[in-house]
Amino acid sequence: MNHPRTVKIVGLDLARDVFQAHGISENGRVVFNKAIKRAKLLAFFETLPPCVVGMEACGSSHHWGRQLRRLGQDVKLMPASYVKPYVKCGKNDAVDAEAICEAVRRPTMRFVEIKTEEQQAILSIHRTRDLAVRQRTQMANMIRSLSREFGHILPIGIEAVTAFAKCHLDGDHPDMPEIANGMLGIQCYQFIGLNERIEGYSRMIEQHALLSADARRLMRMPGIGPITASAIIATIGDAHQFRTGRDLAAWLGLTPLNKSSGGKERLGKITKQGDRYIRKLLVVGMTSRAVMAKRSPEKVDLWTAKIIADKPFRLATTAMANKAARAIWAMLTKKQEYRQPTV
Repeated sequence: MNHPRTVKIVGLDLARDVFQAHGISENGRVVFNKAIKRAKLLAFFETLPPCVVGMEACGSSHHWGRQLRRLGQDVKLMPASYVKPYVKCGKNDAVDAEAICEAVRRPTMRFVEIKTEEQQAILSIHRTRDLAVRQRTQMANMIRSLSREFGHILPIGIEAVTAFAKCHLDGDHPDMPEIANGMLGIQCYQFIGLNERIEGYSRMIEQHALLSADARRLMRMPGIGPITASAIIATIGDAHQFRTGRDLAAWLGLTPLNKSSGGKERLGKITKQGDRYIRKLLVVGMTSRAVMAKRSPEKVDLWTAKIIADKPFRLATTAMANKAARAIWAMLTKKQEYRQPTV
């Protein structure tokens, strides 16, 4: 076996306690394929010369990427779906590390930028807020269902549930058994608490967005608020990692699924790959903009008015989100202000 100092490329399979490292030399010979405990990982890489270290992009990969870069290693993160085709047979840590090592050598491989600690810190607010929003939706559905069991139907919308919950906590109880009213009161209390936490998280995100020049620039685009702008800046970082605006839209899963064959072009639904959170925020923002356009067509640009008039509503909002992603790429890479699209 070759000496560890001859290693040029390392495939590192991340885990909770025991990592697997597969190293090869410049001519492709296997130098090592060994398991390394978490506490000894950095010490192991300190003994290696500067080399290319490939890892699958995951929650902890950004942390380890930063740590290894400080040691002088050239760290490259790859989407797990791009590494999977290089797995030869079966699945274990050694095979996965070898597949990562093979994938990182490909000249056409696409890589993921390593996030900074500040980016991940801001995203932690977004993740916490998103969890609270989902919990609030669950609680609202629970309040609606319990009320309906006793013949009380609440209007559509979170605002209606909020008003009902406040009235219930103020003592205005619906006509139902005392035990059911007690359970409903607990649910209303939890719902109001979630509402207050979501408002607090939103204020924190808005404060961080106002500190960023890029985020403030994005917020001038119709349909983009501080939450969407903050999420985009914290997730994407340097937009130059995407060659074109279409690459960013494809990364967000907003481009059609290509099923072309035999010279015949067949485009299906959007791929829904990439970052689900930003895609959801963009679609929701464009949906709000489309609703406004239907009510006041004179207040929107000609392209938006035309696509809403010509296409089904949901298809139009997805197309608007796709175009917004391309505009976002141009605004971030060229540092230019938003310009309304033309027909």
